[in-house]
Amino acid sequence: MVQKRNYRKEHLTYDGLPKRKKARAARGRARYALMKEGRVKVGDKKQVDHKNMNPNDNRRSNLRVLPAKLNMSRQPARKPRRRK
Repeated sequence: MVQKRNYRKEHLTYDGLPKRKKARAARGRARYALMKEGRVKVGDKKQVDHKNMNPNDNRRSNLRVLPAKLNMSRQPARKPRRRK
């Protein structure tokens, strides 16, 4: 049986932490900056990629526009989760 996802717990233990909020805001600022330049638009299925994988580094030389599918495939390798 699959357990329902506990979004409240996720928010309290991960998404709501100051470090995560800061990173999410930085990603938003990067996309907004490229929207102002005309490189991305709302609903264009493109994402702003940080070349060095640091969402707080919004230098123009570190940002590029990629299709969403390609950007998702560039995610860093994660450690496998241990089952309880």
